[in-house]
Amino acid sequence: MILAGGSGTRLWPLSREQYPKQFLKFGDYSLFQDTILRCLELSDISEVFIVTNSTQKFFVLGQIEELGYEIPEENVLLEPEGKNTLPAITFGMKEIEKKFGESIVGIFSSDHVLDHTSSKTISNAEQLATEYLVTFGVSPTHPHTGYGYIKPAEVLGCGCRVLEFREKPDIEIAKIYIEEGCLWNSGMFLFNTEVFFSELKSLAPEIYTAFFENSENDDIAKIYPKISSISVDYGIMEKSDRVAVVKLEHRWSDLGNFSAIHEEFKKDEYGNCINDCDSILIDSCENIIYSKPEKVVSLIDVKDMAIIDTKDALLVCPKESSQKVKAVVSELKTRNDERALNGQTVYRPWGIYNVLEKSDRHNIKKIVVKPGHSLSLQMHHHRSEHWVVVKGMACVQINGDKSFVRPGESTFIRAGEKHRLSNPGKISLEIIEVQIGELVEESDIVRFEDVYGRK
Repeated sequence: MILAGGSGTRLWPLSREQYPKQFLKFGDYSLFQDTILRCLELSDISEVFIVTNSTQKFFVLGQIEELGYEIPEENVLLEPEGKNTLPAITFGMKEIEKKFGESIVGIFSSDHVLDHTSSKTISNAEQLATEYLVTFGVSPTHPHTGYGYIKPAEVLGCGCRVLEFREKPDIEIAKIYIEEGCLWNSGMFLFNTEVFFSELKSLAPEIYTAFFENSENDDIAKIYPKISSISVDYGIMEKSDRVAVVKLEHRWSDLGNFSAIHEEFKKDEYGNCINDCDSILIDSCENIIYSKPEKVVSLIDVKDMAIIDTKDALLVCPKESSQKVKAVVSELKTRNDERALNGQTVYRPWGIYNVLEKSDRHNIKKIVVKPGHSLSLQMHHHRSEHWVVVKGMACVQINGDKSFVRPGESTFIRAGEKHRLSNPGKISLEIIEVQIGELVEESDIVRFEDVYGRK
């Protein structure tokens, strides 16, 4: 089970609420894709379940498709709202038991970095999971104030009984925890469905009752309003006397902020972590720098900073302060600023679009439609649209009439006309769209038909 419903607040402006960090690519694969590949070392794709939400459903399906796999549609579980990890895990465990009966289930976050060599350690813990709720603790490499800690007790097979869970400490307490042999709490688990449901009934009866003892317990939309938001640690793990921890001596990080990214990824000889941008660094070290390839980033006498530059936002802060980024996102939300939700590149189930230029009365986009995909049949009350094909072949439907538009050709859609853009070809379709009108926002879309089931 992969938990993939998180928001993108901690790595803003790289990630956004509607494009969170698990879908970002820091190499050949996104964090979510790398999690899928690790899970496939333990299970077949038909046995992988993903708990997410309707906004992220198409990222999940698209990124799995990119890997060359097809997941059963019923294995993608959509929460009606986020209620933390215990309801999400209960939802997934219930559906897994319904499909496969009593099972051993590995539960992983979709946004962690973890060595693939960990699969054997996880697999070896299966026998322990028949009697205990198994969590995985990471051997600390240094005192860390951003993680919770687990104190192990006596040995139980390949693991140890858990003596206690400890909250995120300050630096001095973190040093003491490490001296005591504590482990970082990774938030990864191995649960037997029967053991889990037994502990859930005893320790979190509100959740158990909502999922299993109400007449509406098969309607997830009616279950979620009745339950509290609670983590699996608070709800069960910290209360149960049937918890064991297995040590992971592998590279692991939850990439919780830009300081963590700096720790994890490749750096130059001066400790600077730089993406593909052009940079001139003079007497500058231990920085993380992200910008566009066409931009020269110049730093002079700069140390231990995060400089994150995207098309529509710039973040500059000391690395150790990057956990405060959430406060920036909160402020943007209070302003109803779209930049908290989306960047200049917006992802849709049919492809992507980039905003090239925008004012109150016009909006210019580059739209890329994947082969065989189409936008919804739609209409706008307040804007007209001019489409120019740059690459590929466009199938354009306007008020029921279809035509094909080739590279260099264009078409015009007046306000009030029903229209649809499709890509019937084998390569990506690229167009430039110019919107002109009194309202050039996404709110001015009336959908009549949609192959992806969007409202």
